[in-house]
Amino acid sequence: MTDHVPAVLEALDGSRDAALTQVSGTRPMLDRPVKVRPPTRSFVKNAILARLSLQDLAAVGEFLEPIVLRERMILQEPKRHLDYVYFIESGLVSLRIVAAESILETAVIGHWGAVGASLLVVGHLSTHQSVVLFPGNAHRIGVEDLRRVTKERPEIREHLLRYVQALTLHCAQTGLCGVRHDREQRLASWLCLASDALGAHVLPVTHDYLSFALGLRRAGVTETLIRFEEQRLIRKMRGVLQIHERKGLEQKACGCYKLLSGTYALV
Repeated sequence: MTDHVPAVLEALDGSRDAALTQVSGTRPMLDRPVKVRPPTRSFVKNAILARLSLQDLAAVGEFLEPIVLRERMILQEPKRHLDYVYFIESGLVSLRIVAAESILETAVIGHWGAVGASLLVVGHLSTHQSVVLFPGNAHRIGVEDLRRVTKERPEIREHLLRYVQALTLHCAQTGLCGVRHDREQRLASWLCLASDALGAHVLPVTHDYLSFALGLRRAGVTETLIRFEEQRLIRKMRGVLQIHERKGLEQKACGCYKLLSGTYALV
């Protein structure tokens, strides 16, 4: 098994270039695996996989396959069986609750997490909708394959459960934040969390999406972002927002950001 580890590590190298290779104008909605270029680096970007021992990584790596995440791709639907768990390498996924024709974003998932990991705890049916917000790439594994591997190697399960606990807190904290904290605090927290999850200071996000994600009026979002830009915390461009002064933006955020970022750091 140990001799197999280097090959597995190379196979798990998620090429960012491959994630960005898309057919212009297409909007695929199914998660069909896409072949990527041969790896050039022997490490993984996903935080959960990166923390596994070499032996555990080799065991789970036997079943992983690379997949390109395209914008608006649906990975998970509520009350549907999920066939795969997705370990995100790059890009950003929006986790949402869908009820009575209303949608509320409860968390974002980036390179620190996995879509569908909670199925190891709650069963076979999804409770959320997961949609790719920013394109990237991931490694996916069949749910049943992951169940077998975690049964044989309980430390993998422990890593996943710690992440599920952090994600559960994130979802609950989002609800509290929505009723307890003001617009400026919530917007600053979302930008900081999204930046952490994406691993970048440039976010391809619009005012419309921020309004949708936070349940705020678009005019209010625009007003707050203008104020942030005047304070040199961010820089706005068409369809793109750059975080210019990260520490200052964190100071604007509510305590939810510090709590959640600290929790994810311990996963």
